[in-house]
Amino acid sequence: MNDDKPAPPAGDIRPGRLSAEKIAANFADMHPPLTPSEAIIDADRCYFCYDAPCTTACPTGIDIPGFIQKIRSGNLEGSAYTILSENIMGGMCARVCPTEVLCEDACVRNTHEDRPVRIGLLQRFATDAVLDTTLFTRAPATGRKAAVIGGGPAGLSCAHRLALLGHDVTVFEPRAKLGGLNEYGIAAYKTPGDFAAREVDFILGIGGIEVRTGAALGRDVSLQDLRAGYGAVFLGFGLSGVNGLGLDGEKLEGVISAVDYIETLRQAADKAALPVGRRVVVIGGGMTAIDIAVQSKALGAEEVTLVYRRGQEHMNASRYEQEFAQTRGVGVRTWAAPRRLFASNGRIRGVEFETTRIGTDGKLEGTDQTWTLDADVVFKAIGQNVSWERLAGTAEILELRHGRIAIDEHRKTSLAGVWAGGDCVHGGSDLTVSAVQDGKLAALSIDRFFKGGA
Repeated sequence: MNDDKPAPPAGDIRPGRLSAEKIAANFADMHPPLTPSEAIIDADRCYFCYDAPCTTACPTGIDIPGFIQKIRSGNLEGSAYTILSENIMGGMCARVCPTEVLCEDACVRNTHEDRPVRIGLLQRFATDAVLDTTLFTRAPATGRKAAVIGGGPAGLSCAHRLALLGHDVTVFEPRAKLGGLNEYGIAAYKTPGDFAAREVDFILGIGGIEVRTGAALGRDVSLQDLRAGYGAVFLGFGLSGVNGLGLDGEKLEGVISAVDYIETLRQAADKAALPVGRRVVVIGGGMTAIDIAVQSKALGAEEVTLVYRRGQEHMNASRYEQEFAQTRGVGVRTWAAPRRLFASNGRIRGVEFETTRIGTDGKLEGTDQTWTLDADVVFKAIGQNVSWERLAGTAEILELRHGRIAIDEHRKTSLAGVWAGGDCVHGGSDLTVSAVQDGKLAALSIDRFFKGGA
């Protein structure tokens, strides 16, 4: 597309590009669950290593051979207990964790065969069996109270562990639903149905957790007041700000935050009614970029192109996710950065990209070689940030590191009685499992603090 040629029609965005049946099929479960016989067969493939590398590779330290052995013996409740004792969101992580670069990548079977034990699917098999049960019993009430800011994976993990230990917890969540990324930010084909909400109900079933939705830090509650009213505070809020492209025209119609549209997809009762562009360009290289690209194609977009400024080996999305996107019809172009947005009648109609490379100083640089893509929709998926300006002075009383909250190995912040974890610390790694571990470790540290320890 050259700017001196007639512009292509702008705004070819509409619902119903595919039939409702086809869209339903496109958003069906990415990894259908194992049948009982399949689970037994796969469990039998485990070597039950003594120093299991799969367990070492799991951010939450689940005893993977232990839970698989219990599946073999038919003890699904015991298997689930082994998993959920370390990772209370083991059901969701079984669906969305990048097992291909964590536990399954470390599986010893890889050295003998062409595939590992299907640890993720086995984990789902065990945890799904107990989702509607009461698996954990709360310890006697201690009379100690903790506040948790954010009802996402980090916050819910912290709240559950504290409640399990007998402490009372109040969770403050700005949105109408708990779950955070699991409820609002994960591709719909990874967690179809209401699984995220059911998992939240399972977590709250421990008792001792009060939930206050519609309560935002900086608007409805302050960190100072929470420190005064509770014995401990855990900060587990997410990233509400979206990074911009830094180009003129970002306010054009059709230039959309990928995060916002994924939330719309996740909450939509009828995905066939959602509008989608015929030509979609996604700018970014992480999981959000992959998720919006694949889902745009699933809604019926004819051309979906994901463009990343570096090489595929540098993308935050795993190689498996990249290949999955390509098998779903997404084109991937690398070593290119957006340089200019083209408009027609106030709408996006295309993007000019500049070819990039690594310079002699090791930094990314442009080459002055450009090319363009027509676009009805451009999704921005180049990362998120903490909206500190909305948090009413919270940043001024906390030590920050690269715009995130600084913590020690116990998830303690610079403020006495305040812990933190999840995206507000790590900055959008998109790993539910890492956030769960943060919440768990913080809760254990808070418990020691309540008992007079360090």
